[in-house]
Amino acid sequence: MAQLKEFYRTQVVDQLMKSGRYTNKLQVPRVEKVVVNMGVNSNHEKDVVAEAQQELATITGQKPIVTRAKKSISNFKVRKDMPVGAKVTLRGARMYEFLERFFNAALPRIRDFRGVNPRGFDGRGSYTLGVRDQGIFPEVELDKIKHNLGMDVTIVTTANTDAEAKELLKLLGMPFSS
Repeated sequence: MAQLKEFYRTQVVDQLMKSGRYTNKLQVPRVEKVVVNMGVNSNHEKDVVAEAQQELATITGQKPIVTRAKKSISNFKVRKDMPVGAKVTLRGARMYEFLERFFNAALPRIRDFRGVNPRGFDGRGSYTLGVRDQGIFPEVELDKIKHNLGMDVTIVTTANTDAEAKELLKLLGMPFSS
């Protein structure tokens, strides 16, 4: 079992219960899922989507699905049903393992890292963070990277407000900047 999940059960739930906002342990917010999304510009080369799938599979340990364009946009040279990226939805043990690696190994490897932006919340308790380079993950071999592919990491919680979600993520170890 992931150490972060055990840490959540034993310490984070107790600390949030002491805040006095919750009367039951089941009311305490938790991380529901993590969605990792890579958008690619597939106009130039055909293997970019396959490379994005391979990178996401390496990073998350789960096979990604290909996302396709919903409609044609001529200015972007995109046709309907054209592959435009890949995404993975993580839940359960894989989610906690990914979050643990993301907080402790990947984020500190970002150049000039001073913490993540605390304004990435959506108003309903979900947090989205953009990562410019997949090379920050220790699983990725830097020699085999052909294209720098950025990604969006969305952490969906059961919290009702942004303040509750921020407190939960801070207790889990997310390094917010001040």
